[in-house]
Amino acid sequence: MAGRIPDNVLEDILGRVDIVEVISGYIPLKKAGRNFKAPCPFHHEKTPSFMVSGDRQIYHCFGCGESGNAFKFLMRYERMDFLEAVEAMAKKAGVILPKARAEDHKAESFILELYRVNEIAAVFYADCLNKSPESARAKDYLLKRGINEETVKAFRLGFAPGKWDSLINFLRSKGAPLSLIEKAGLILSKEGGGYYDRFRNRVIFPIFDVKSRVVGFGGRVLDDAQPKYLNSPETPIYTKGKNLYGLSFAKDSIRDDDFVVIVEGQLDFITPYQAGFKNITASQGTALTLEQARLLKRHTHNVVMVYDADDAGQLATLRTLDIFIEEEMNVKVVSLPKGFDPDSFVRKYGVDDFRQMVAQAKGLLDYKLEVLKARYGIKDAESKARVVEGVLETIGKFKNLVLVSEYIKKLAQDLDLREEMLLAELKRTKKDKTAVDYERPAPGPSRMKINPAEKLLIKLMLEETSLIHKMRGELEPADFQDERTSKIVSIMFDLIDQGKAVEPSSLMNDFGQEDIYQVICESVFLPDELSEQNKEKIVNDCVQRLKNDKLKLRRQRLHDQIATAQHSGDQEELRRLTEEFHNLIKQG
Repeated sequence: MAGRIPDNVLEDILGRVDIVEVISGYIPLKKAGRNFKAPCPFHHEKTPSFMVSGDRQIYHCFGCGESGNAFKFLMRYERMDFLEAVEAMAKKAGVILPKARAEDHKAESFILELYRVNEIAAVFYADCLNKSPESARAKDYLLKRGINEETVKAFRLGFAPGKWDSLINFLRSKGAPLSLIEKAGLILSKEGGGYYDRFRNRVIFPIFDVKSRVVGFGGRVLDDAQPKYLNSPETPIYTKGKNLYGLSFAKDSIRDDDFVVIVEGQLDFITPYQAGFKNITASQGTALTLEQARLLKRHTHNVVMVYDADDAGQLATLRTLDIFIEEEMNVKVVSLPKGFDPDSFVRKYGVDDFRQMVAQAKGLLDYKLEVLKARYGIKDAESKARVVEGVLETIGKFKNLVLVSEYIKKLAQDLDLREEMLLAELKRTKKDKTAVDYERPAPGPSRMKINPAEKLLIKLMLEETSLIHKMRGELEPADFQDERTSKIVSIMFDLIDQGKAVEPSSLMNDFGQEDIYQVICESVFLPDELSEQNKEKIVNDCVQRLKNDKLKLRRQRLHDQIATAQHSGDQEELRRLTEEFHNLIKQG
């Protein structure tokens, strides 16, 4: 998880910041004994179960299981990746991060130049919209679409003149080399040599990344030229499938409202946004990708898709839904009246009616079932089979068995079929397509069932370094039967062997697994009274319990192996296993 940043630098940063101060900058914390608590910022709750330890520099929610150190909190709350969180904390702590290698610096410099040339191009297009005599038609187009001057400025809308070299000449006057302008996707090469502007005689919509940097452009023609809409090609800083139009403007509202509305085009985003509907973003005319779903997941787990009511829109929606299901996001769908898109709907009926449409969004299975029934009908067995096949394809993506059961029941009632038959068909389909294991339990805090003695020993070892040395001589990581506690103890032993300090907040930098964060934090937040009285006896009891449990497990395995040897008639193996079993009995 640490990436390119050395462990000692990460530890230095964590050592200079106070997690209580960091978190209290976002949510109010109240003193609770040695710790602090608050309602969890990552899920809705009435009784505060979010705990912060100033002593151990970690946090843990006993409601949803969210756990971590200061880096992790910043990642979750601010929707940053790890390196962004480290950079932010380093700046706060006054720690200078190591410089990148020469080749890394060269690559980074090239990327910065691409951002710079796009920024200059955006300024050029905006100036042309305001000052160019050619821009009258562009201004008239925006006026007819109801786009006001404030919105034009906010989204930095512009105009590309009709000349073949307007942008080229401007950028070259600013010192930008042709090779860089071409790599930014702003110009195209001519046959026989030379270049010409990619965007000409179009209204320009700058495309921003989540950090509000210009990464590309979209252009809409003002006549009958084709294509009607034109976007920048993919470049080192712009990948269409990894970008969502307007997200940099909407991300705060998306987080505050805890859901996002996804539309297709740029004006489908701008018109509702201008009217006050802020938690919205646009896919820019294509079905969403896994990368885009994960980008949205950093801000909310709840999605409402709004698409045209034509067949193409329905098909795009159906293809997208399964991506969100696999990412365990909640999805609903709005079908606008025929002939309307979000832009035209809001302009005709107003934003309040649009809000009402969103509020009445259909559940994804209801929507898919409706679309498939309209397409295939359910009058005969073959038609029903096609509908069932399409719906089961989606149901099979769910990881939560409760949802699977409920949707199977609903599908059976709707099509007048037996649930047992649908379940059998689902299992057959999943087996054929090697999809998600139907028997796998849903993930969550319930998975955190660990031998209490193992968690108590981890708590005690994190409180006293001397105890880690003692455990190093009495136990092996393999004596901890849970894979997660075994990994934690193994890392603790390694750190001690290297002469390094063992702190919960720093220990987390060695893992990239949420469930291991939970184990560390749940262990630390065990009640202090469990370890305050007769600590030596508690330690000895825990160690003995781990050894007894390991011995019991070994006996059970030998018992099973003996049964197998008896069944196979392998007398030599049976004799060896029986002798080993009797030796274990004597130890017990």
